[in-house]
Amino acid sequence: MTATLRAVFHISAFSWYAFVVNYLAAKDGEELPAGIFVYGGPWKYLTFLNLLLQMTFFGLAAVNDLQPGEKAKTALNRWKDLLFSVFAFPVGMFVVLLFWTIFAYDRELVYPATIDTFFPPWINHAMHTIVLPVVLGEMLVQPHTYPQMKHALAALLVVGLAYLSWIVWVYLTVGIWVYPLLRHFSAAGLLGFFFFNMTVVTLLYLLGDWINSHVWRKDKAK
Repeated sequence: MTATLRAVFHISAFSWYAFVVNYLAAKDGEELPAGIFVYGGPWKYLTFLNLLLQMTFFGLAAVNDLQPGEKAKTALNRWKDLLFSVFAFPVGMFVVLLFWTIFAYDRELVYPATIDTFFPPWINHAMHTIVLPVVLGEMLVQPHTYPQMKHALAALLVVGLAYLSWIVWVYLTVGIWVYPLLRHFSAAGLLGFFFFNMTVVTLLYLLGDWINSHVWRKDKAK
C-alpha cells in the first residue's frame, strides 16, 4: 500500500473513532436506563475504553504518516507499534469476540434490550463490530514491530488487573456491576472469569504476532 493510501486509512479510522467517542460522551448526563452511566459514566466500560484506545492509536499512526524522513526509526513509530501490538489489536479483537459470544447466548447479560431505546443499532455495531475489520485492515497496511513476549504479557496483565480493580471499585462504591453478567459470579468465579479473559487476550496477542509475521514475511526477506 502506498504511503498516501496508508495515511488516508489512518486518518479515516481516527476520524471515525473520534466521532463515535464524541457521540457516546455526549450521552453522559442524558436520561438513560438506570445504572448505565452512574458513577464513572462511559469510562467504566471496556468497550468505551477500547474506542479511546483505537482512536489514540490511529491518531498516532496518522501523525507518524505525516512525518518527513525515515519514520521507522522514530520514537513515535516505536510507541505506535507497541500500542497496536500489545493493546489495540488484542483488546479490540477481545471486545468484539466476547461481546458477540455473550450477546448470542443472552444479551441481557451484557447489553440489555432497554438500551436499544437510547442507542440505535448502528452505534452498537460501531462499538462491537466495526473494530474487528479495522484492526485487521491495519495488519494489512503496514508491518508492526512486536516487543519481547514477556514484556508484552506483563503489560497486558498490569492493565487487566487495573481494569478489574476499577470495576470492583465501582461495585463497592455504588453497588452496581459494570456488566450484568458479573453479578452471577462469586469472588472466586470473578477471578476465574478474569484469568480466562486474560488467557483469551494473550492468545489474541499471539495471533496478532503470527498474522503480522505471516503477512509481512516476504517484505522482511527483501
